Amino acid sequence: MKILVIEDEKLIADILKKGLEYHRFSVDVAYNGKDGYALTQQFEYDVIILDLMLPDISGEEICKKIRQDKNSVYILMLTAKKQPEDIVSGLNYGADDYLTKPFEFSVLLARIRALLRRTSKKKENMLEVLDIKLFIDQEKVMVDSKEIDLTKKEFMILEYLLRNKGQLLSRNQILEHAWDRNVDIFTNIVNTHIKNLRRKLGKSGDIIETVYGSGYRINEKL
Repeated sequence: MKILVIEDEKLIADILKKGLEYHRFSVDVAYNGKDGYALTQQFEYDVIILDLMLPDISGEEICKKIRQDKNSVYILMLTAKKQPEDIVSGLNYGADDYLTKPFEFSVLLARIRALLRRTSKKKENMLEVLDIKLFIDQEKVMVDSKEIDLTKKEFMILEYLLRNKGQLLSRNQILEHAWDRNVDIFTNIVNTHIKNLRRKLGKSGDIIETVYGSGYRINEKL
């Protein structure tokens, strides 16, 4: 899953990026509102972590602009303001959740996962195709009741494919969701990770179909 952090305090932003990447998220960071809003127009994100008090454009204004763009991405606002009217104001501008500083990273992670479960068909936070089961919170994959050791990128790619079961995903879409915006778009890295993922999944890996010249998809009929 892909997350955008818009936070002007570099130390906080970098800590969030490192922590979220450790938990198998792809993370882009913007240190001001202008750059952050520009990224929302260039890339598709699953969640935006948005600081309310930015030096150039307020988080509320960015939230408002994102919603005016008909972008339904989940927005989690961060702020040092704790008054009820501030929380109400942020939610009224279109935020989906609100977290006050200082906060525990574990709480932020739980809030993000709760937002993502809103679109998950399986509320128990598990994605399943045939004998493959991917447990999001536990960050593990089981094939025929046996746990499979995947790298972070392999896990992210498999999760993305399973969430979009049956849908053809281009190589660039996979790059955008599993890597940050600085990745070399001409790299062959997606093909390599798909190959390794299939190998680790064994016979079950056959459900990852290659559509030559177009991309990959989960095809249960293979």
